[in-house]
Amino acid sequence: MKGRWAQGLEPRYFTWVITGRLAVSERPGGFARNHRKVRRQEELLWLAGHGFTHVLSLLDSPHNLHAYEEAGLAYEHVPLGRHEELAERLHDVYATLGRWLDNPSERVLMHHEEFGDRLLGVVAGFLLSTGLVYEGPHAIVVLEKLTGRQLGSVGREIVAVTVNEGLFRSPRPAPEPLTPPSAKQAASPTAAKAAKAQSKSKAAKPETAGKAKKAASGRGKKAKA
Repeated sequence: MKGRWAQGLEPRYFTWVITGRLAVSERPGGFARNHRKVRRQEELLWLAGHGFTHVLSLLDSPHNLHAYEEAGLAYEHVPLGRHEELAERLHDVYATLGRWLDNPSERVLMHHEEFGDRLLGVVAGFLLSTGLVYEGPHAIVVLEKLTGRQLGSVGREIVAVTVNEGLFRSPRPAPEPLTPPSAKQAASPTAAKAAKAQSKSKAAKPETAGKAKKAASGRGKKAKA
């Protein structure tokens, strides 16, 4: 038991979003009725022992904040709130994470009550806001690969709000111009070889015709003789 306490306990569903910098999990200690104080203490011990410097809570309630203070973990509390508040709250979440992660020495855990759609939607939105991905569908695919979970309607709505409200730290890059299929075909090595062979064939035709005409002329002279 002493060894377990010394090392602590990894939070449930702990997942790296940016390896070594930003991770997400269920609320330390468990959610709702599954919450246990002893388990919370072990998980906070694990976080401190693994160099985490900040915790970002997205809970609507102030649960766990006092425990973070007791464990010596700096924290920020940004509730996601109601639907009409979502854009403003997401801006605050992305700005807070961005400010912390601008410091290379920071290691951050973000959590909601459960490891569910609201938390995962914020992760996908943050990937968009930082420019790690540029399209909503791509952010969802990356999120689902990271977590092994499908993003539901609530999480997809968070992604949509991020895009529609333009909650980005930097300008989006202009889309690359698409090359027409005909231009791609002309630029391919096979097409270039074919064009070169065809050019040689055309250049050879006058010479062949000249030889044929000369041979015919020779035959005519022999016939007259």
